[in-house]
Order: sequence, then C-alpha cells, then structure tokens
Amino acid sequence: MVHCDQLLKDGADLLDIGGESTRPGAPSVSLEEELARVLPVLRHAVTLGVPVSVDTYKPAVMQAALDLGADIINDVWALRWQGDHSGRSGMQVVSAYPTCGVCLMHMHREPQTMQMAPMEGDVVAQVKRFLVALAQQLEGLGVDRKRISLDPGIGFGKTVQQNFALLARQGELLSLGYPVLAGWSRKSSLAAVTQTSLAAVASMDMQERMVPSVAAALLAVQNGASIVRVHDVRQTVQVLKVLAATQAAA
Repeated sequence: MVHCDQLLKDGADLLDIGGESTRPGAPSVSLEEELARVLPVLRHAVTLGVPVSVDTYKPAVMQAALDLGADIINDVWALRWQGDHSGRSGMQVVSAYPTCGVCLMHMHREPQTMQMAPMEGDVVAQVKRFLVALAQQLEGLGVDRKRISLDPGIGFGKTVQQNFALLARQGELLSLGYPVLAGWSRKSSLAAVTQTSLAAVASMDMQERMVPSVAAALLAVQNGASIVRVHDVRQTVQVLKVLAATQAAA
C-alpha cells in the first residue's frame, strides 16, 4: 500500500496490481493466495484517484477486482485461460462490466515453458494475428473497441531479436487501431544487448537494468505506445517529460 502511494508521488498515471509473477519459469499460485495478495492492496488503491489495473488471468480474481472498483483487467493470457472451476471465462467476466478496460497480451506457450521453445518466424505478423483475433472476439461480446488495448508481450516466449523487432516495428501493431501497451521494464533482453558476456547477463541485477529500461520505454513512446508499464517510475517520467518538451518545441 505504501508502494502505491510512492508510485503516485513519483509520477505514475495509473497503478497495475498483481499477485502472481509471470516471469519465465515462475510457479503459479492458488486462487486463494492471489486474492489474499491482491484485494487488500486494491482496496487502498481505488481510493487514490487514479485508474487501477489488476494483472490477473483468473476469472474469479477479475470479478472480485471489478466488484471492488478496479478499472482495467490486464491479462497475460488475453482472457483465454480455462482453469476456472466455475466454467466462466475471462471474456465473459469482462464483457459483463460495461465500463472496464482490458489489455490483451500475446504470450507464446505459458510462463513455466515459454522460454524453453520460443517462437519461430515473423513475430510481428504472428502477434498481430493473435491480438486482432482476440480483440474482435471480445468486441463480438459487446465490448466497445475503445475499451481494448494491446500488449505484444515482450519477453513472453520470444527471442531477444524478436523482442526488438516488436519494438522497431511497433507501428504495425498500431495499424490495428488499438492503443499499445509496452512492457520493457527490467526484461532480460535488455541485459542481453547491454552486457558483453553470458556471465555478465546472468549477474546483472534489477537496478543495473534501470537505464536500458528507461531507454526502451522512451523508444516505445516515440514509436507510438500509449502506455508503458515500468518499475522505475520517477526516472521514466523524467525522460518522457524531456521527450514531451522536445516535441512541443518542434
């Protein structure tokens, strides 16, 4: 809860709350544990006067979060997860709340296995096909397209080169007509291109990834991203203010 307050002081425009790590190889957590982690923080966050996103793929968590006043569902599974014992899907839950936003992310395989056999071929074309199909399916359930944003899923089952192709060709995702969220913060691909050896990549701590993370956020915004999901809020806000001032003076 204190962290939420600090992020806003640092300049965050919205908060994204999650109770389960989706980094490569991360173990899943139970529904009960995720609710216990997320709901107390969410109860505080919705009182702070900014949009609040909840990062979850479980329909039961989505519903509980939306009932408490969450504004956005941010789902790495793009509402495809089928493990809810009630039989509900994420799409059914989201479509029942006419004002909530939703971020659909592309993920190859699943968190436990996604980096064991990354994608092959033209990553941008495949990500576009996947995301537009899910967005259209959601619209078919009555969700206004203005409520939908897309996340190419940097690091989720992709090679280093594929991740940077998604950044360089981000305009192709924008051509689909939805806002794009870019989540580059502290990703291992940044370590891979800034370090000189595999040993250096492995030993690079999260603080050392701050500068390349901010650089990637800047490039994502320059390439049209509407939202950047970051850990280092204060530093990212400073850099984006410089960008905004430069654009205003052009």
